[in-house]
Amino acid sequence: MTTTPVIPEHLRPWSVPWPDYAPIDITPPELQPEGIAASVREGWAEPATDPRAIDYGPRQAVALLPYTVADGLPLNPAGRTGRCGRNLGRWGENAAADPIVIAATPDGPHVLLIRRSDCGHWAVPGGMVDPGETAPAALVRELAEETGVDLADVTPTILMRTYVDDPRASDHAWVCSTVALFRVSAPLPATAADDAIDARWVPCADMDTLTRDLAAAGAVLYEAHRPLLMAALRHGH
Repeated sequence: MTTTPVIPEHLRPWSVPWPDYAPIDITPPELQPEGIAASVREGWAEPATDPRAIDYGPRQAVALLPYTVADGLPLNPAGRTGRCGRNLGRWGENAAADPIVIAATPDGPHVLLIRRSDCGHWAVPGGMVDPGETAPAALVRELAEETGVDLADVTPTILMRTYVDDPRASDHAWVCSTVALFRVSAPLPATAADDAIDARWVPCADMDTLTRDLAAAGAVLYEAHRPLLMAALRHGH
């Protein structure tokens, strides 16, 4: 397996020259020219295998985080990643929606987490916003698809619109998410489906409790979602 180069912090900004920068191409077979047609038919990937073939103006106009385009390439707003190519559905920003559901219980608050099918780690339910879909609609849809929990009648609190340190991100394709907090009076029945292989309510009085309880069960927290959960727990105090 190819190891991604470690990027020194002072060299992450695109404004800093780095003539010898050599990122690793992480494009999987399903997004290479020979595999892209099937991925497009499945509905999760756009057909362009060359990022320079896209007009980024309309995308930049609606992006959650501003980004620049240089020589026809969209530049990750977090800076250099050490990875090029694409391991996400779209070039440039991939808009996601991450609903964080916290329930009151006699033993303290519990948060609804799902176990991801791609890595086996426990994460916030969520996923990509479909073309033409709003982020609020995607929050409700993704939650229902992955856990069976329907909160269409619950008004969430939008916590942030933020860059997500997704392991699939590259210099030219990345994830930004609308993160929302849903509060319910008690845990609701949850059944894993779609991209989730399990779902459970986990004690979340604080991040230490959450992490400890997952570890005690032999589970691992999806690191990209740690900042999102921290923001939700801070909001509750």
